[in-house]
Amino acid sequence: MRAWQAPSVPDVPGAAPRPVVHDTATGKPVDPTWGEERAALYVCGITPYDATHIGHAATYLAFDTLGRAWRDAGLDVEYAQNVTDVDDPLLERATRDGVDWRELAASQVDLFRRDMESLRILPPDDFVAVTDEVDRVAEAVSFLQETGYAYEVPTPDSDGDDVYFDVNRPTEAWALGDESRLDRETMLTLAAERGGDPERPGKRDPLDPLVWRAARDGEPSWDTEIGPGRPGWHIECSVIAGDRLGLPISVQGGGSDLVFPHHEMSAGHAAALAHQPLAHAFVHTGMIAYQGTKISKSLGNLVTVRGLLDDGADPRAIRLALLSHKYSDDWEWFDTELTSAVTRLATWDAWASGASAGHTDDAAEVASRLRARVSDDLDTPGAVAAVDTAIAGGTACTPELADLVDALLGIRLA
Repeated sequence: MRAWQAPSVPDVPGAAPRPVVHDTATGKPVDPTWGEERAALYVCGITPYDATHIGHAATYLAFDTLGRAWRDAGLDVEYAQNVTDVDDPLLERATRDGVDWRELAASQVDLFRRDMESLRILPPDDFVAVTDEVDRVAEAVSFLQETGYAYEVPTPDSDGDDVYFDVNRPTEAWALGDESRLDRETMLTLAAERGGDPERPGKRDPLDPLVWRAARDGEPSWDTEIGPGRPGWHIECSVIAGDRLGLPISVQGGGSDLVFPHHEMSAGHAAALAHQPLAHAFVHTGMIAYQGTKISKSLGNLVTVRGLLDDGADPRAIRLALLSHKYSDDWEWFDTELTSAVTRLATWDAWASGASAGHTDDAAEVASRLRARVSDDLDTPGAVAAVDTAIAGGTACTPELADLVDALLGIRLA
């Protein structure tokens, strides 16, 4: 599957420190590329049944910032992202709207591409549709069955049986709970809320996740070596990340709502398949609320990127509004977010145009502060403040500073 056109990124002279990020699994700051010259990033992609909202944009912007920081530090970056273009929410939306699920997925992926391009998000090297990986996932499921990590559950409404992963068979690289640090009651609650089926009869453990859904009447399925059906949610990411990037990857990224069960179970599948940890670090973005409630497709309280752009918003201002919040924080979007960003952007543009007099004596120090803030757990609010302080202090915008703002923050100043 094609991604989207990449924005140009200036190559700015100077030494940038390697980024340190907060690892959800350990609760500690880590350099996930320590001792390596390559950074491998996997970010869970969209389920394409509705428009890109601000929460999506904030997540992909956070990992865009990480990729930019890695590149500025001189690392080679490899980035893969999936598209879950067959899953229950997509099928349910297509049925509700009376459209073919494939057409719905294709239209929403195209919209996502346009939104990412507008926001100058760097595209993944591998943008992978799950529907293109079904045979490969089936091979992985077969291996899990052969090695005792997966088992069949009788499925009366299908000619085949569903296949589940056994969470109580740990490997040397994973055991249930290592990534989430959650108690069992919480895990059961989250599993029920986030795509699991803890009440399914026949499972060895209520937390065991589905890795293969046998074909049902009226549902899409593929003929594979393990019979007709389609992948479970978590294993698709394990297979794509391992195949495209090799394990362990540097960072597994996504929203904090993916910590459990998605990233937990993806890590378990990867360990069972490759006897390697999935990632050196698990990095998660916070949730964004609107009108007092977390932004959610299911709730419909969406602020969409396309809606803001159609109303005339400068995509740079949208980007700047999101960068003004710490990626890992939960926060609420208000209309004033964009208003404030527009005002700040105008000030930055005037600074870059040389409209006001200034000195260049501490330009190198400003560049160093900007790099330091981004490398310190992607502190983009601190980086934004560094630019504001430079302007207020009378530092002129040199071409190198303008390029660095573009390279690290993705904002090309007028």
